[in-house]
Amino acid sequence: MTVDEVGHVGADAGAGPGAAVNGTVAEGFEAVREAFARNFTARGERGAAVTVYRHGRRVVDLWGGTRDVDGTAPWEPGTAQVVRSATKGVGAAVVLLLHQRGELDLDAPVTEWWPRYGAAGKEHTLVRHLLAHRAGVPVLDRPLTPAEAMDPAVGAAAVAAQAPVWEPGTDHGYHAHTYGWLTGELVRRVTGVSLGTCVARDVAGPADARLWVGLPAAEAARAGRVGPVEPPADPAGGGLRMRPKRAVSAAYADAGSLTRRAFGAITPAADENDPAYRAAELPAANGIATADGLARFYASLIGELDGGRRLFTPHTVELARGEQSSGADRVLMVHTLFGLGYMLHGPASPLLAPGSFGHPGRGGSLGFADPESGIAFGYVTNGFRKTVTADPRAQSLIRALRTALATPAN
Repeated sequence: MTVDEVGHVGADAGAGPGAAVNGTVAEGFEAVREAFARNFTARGERGAAVTVYRHGRRVVDLWGGTRDVDGTAPWEPGTAQVVRSATKGVGAAVVLLLHQRGELDLDAPVTEWWPRYGAAGKEHTLVRHLLAHRAGVPVLDRPLTPAEAMDPAVGAAAVAAQAPVWEPGTDHGYHAHTYGWLTGELVRRVTGVSLGTCVARDVAGPADARLWVGLPAAEAARAGRVGPVEPPADPAGGGLRMRPKRAVSAAYADAGSLTRRAFGAITPAADENDPAYRAAELPAANGIATADGLARFYASLIGELDGGRRLFTPHTVELARGEQSSGADRVLMVHTLFGLGYMLHGPASPLLAPGSFGHPGRGGSLGFADPESGIAFGYVTNGFRKTVTADPRAQSLIRALRTALATPAN
């Protein structure tokens, strides 16, 4: 490993053939660089980046591989990728900021702003139910096509008409796609503008974070192509490999299960490399971010960044990470923990430590904050694996980060 006085890691850092790692690490965080490099040599990584802030100071900023999952051009500083459900944490911040400013009551019925949402037995749904995956509408009786899904009016009408599969507020289950239409329409009715507009104005702008819900044409060239990747036949670090329970496997195999129906609310699946899809606003699934952008976003929620103001007050941080839903998830079929809009540290989504809050993206990406240690973390990849909440590559980085924080120097 070559590390100079400012922590630069060069292309000769021993990442292995075709997997040179570039970037910087602060003294004491070398374990994260080693884990990141090992993701390329042992876990099938194609192209990725990871950034970590601590108390508002960047201590890890690494990238490597190719910008496109199916290409050869190198990943560059500022390369962005689709982060799938990690978008949900960004959208949740908009809703919580509206509450923080007194424009939205979390304990008011959704119908106060969106009267038609009360159809089919949903009149008592509260705003907090939407954020905590307790609204009871993770599925659509008639799935939307990709073109329909990209029209916010069509998505909003579909969830407003949908009958809940459980009484809102009485249980929880992951709203994989419908979460985006629920929160997006609520924000539009409260503010008069789209959720993506609020992200740019009230979240990404103040944090100077390279992340978007609705990618502007001027930024399109920085986003790499994404696609599925298979893990190595015999990956190292077998302890990180997640073996799904039989009930989980059965749920994904059953076309009539809530699991399949929730993830199939858009059918057929959208082309995530389509410029039209990337320009649309789907606050549950199509955010695009750099690793630094995702980390800066979370850093700005819990503390001052570059001398600027923090986005969340301490009270709002407690709302984000205060447990709202816990137990068997009716969609994911595993034990999940949710705050208001965020997954919490738990068996299904191991973050840094208890008290951490954030959101993974199906197949790889992850962003989170840990207020106690002052850590904000962002990981993006162009290769999506068959994981939902705990990708082995992101988990290897978290394990290394825990190791780094446990050293006396940190």
